[in-house]
Order: sequence, then C-alpha cells, then structure tokens
Amino acid sequence: MTTLTIALSKGRILEDSLPLLEKIGLKPAGDIGRLLRVPTNHADVNLLIIRPADVPTFVEYGAADMGVTGKDVLMEHGGEALYEPLDLGIARCRLSVAQKRDAVLPTDGRRLRVATKYLELTRRHFAAKGQQVELIKLYGSMELAPLVGLADVIVDLVDTGKTLKANGLVETEIITEISARMVVNKASMKMKHALVQDWLGRLREAVARG
Repeated sequence: MTTLTIALSKGRILEDSLPLLEKIGLKPAGDIGRLLRVPTNHADVNLLIIRPADVPTFVEYGAADMGVTGKDVLMEHGGEALYEPLDLGIARCRLSVAQKRDAVLPTDGRRLRVATKYLELTRRHFAAKGQQVELIKLYGSMELAPLVGLADVIVDLVDTGKTLKANGLVETEIITEISARMVVNKASMKMKHALVQDWLGRLREAVARG
C-alpha cells in the first residue's frame, strides 16, 4: 500500500491545521500531544508533528511527502526545492518592524541594530531600501531587545499586536503578509501523484469553501 506522510508545524499552525484537516475527513488516531509520528483514521496517511523551521527540510529530503509551514519559514530558508501548490489561508499574521514608542533611531552614521530570527528576510528588506543594518539573532523574547538597549528595532511576526503594545512597542512597517502553505516533495509529486493530488484537491475545496 502506498502511504502518505504529512508534516505539520507545532504551535499555532498545528492548532489551525487540525480543523482544516478534519473538514476533509482526516483526523489523528493517536495522542497528538505526545507522539511525534501520529497515525490517522486513514491507514495510508501518517502525520509528523515537528518544529515549523524543520518542515521544509523533512519534505525536501523525502522524510515527509507533504508539509504545512508558514510562508515566513519558506522565505527565510528558501523553498526552491519544494512545490508550493496551495496557500491554506490559516495562521495569518504579518512580518513587521517594531520599535519603542518613544524611540530615537540613530542618525549619527551608526548602523541600525535589528533583533530578529529572520536574518535573511531582514537583510533583504533593509538592503532593498539601501540601508545596511547590524543584525542580532534572537530565538525568542524579541520584544525585550529594544527595552534593554540590545537593539533599536525588531523584526518579528505580529498577529494582534497586543504583545507589542503591552511592552510599549509600536509597529512601524509591515514587511510582508504571512499565512500557512502546503508544500510537496518533488519526487512524491511524481511517484505518489494520485494520492498527493487527491488530498491536495480536497484541501483546495475546503480552503475555497472557507
């Protein structure tokens, strides 16, 4: 029997993915809170529950046939080795620049210090404006960086903006809108074409219905 493995991103994308999968008749048949590899109610489909940043790697190298991850991850790490056939329209947010409400940004020739985990996206964004910046890589607690003088601004994902507001930061620029995408391994698209297209078709219909 030909089987299909779908990698799902932990966190908010997983929370939004499960109701969408349920709409197309696909449900986990194991403890999704404990297991990393989860069977489903379809014997030919398994789920992997992994970090969002790892989804493109698992799919590219064939450890998963399909995967769901944010457009931010694909833009940062490069998605050229994958097919990206479908915007799922879930886990919507935006990648933005933010700073302290009363911040005075450098005008003395010093490079702007930017804290982010999106080094490539941030570098490209400021380079497109002709601005060289000093990048500081952080993996979390991004809002702290301007408050303690580590950085002038941050580049991070913003959903409601409540966390920024609570920490005295304001959103000054939207770099790009983000949503979760379905990606497919190129070999799987050929070798498991019927199975992949079947589930992609169901997802497209579900997304179109809203």
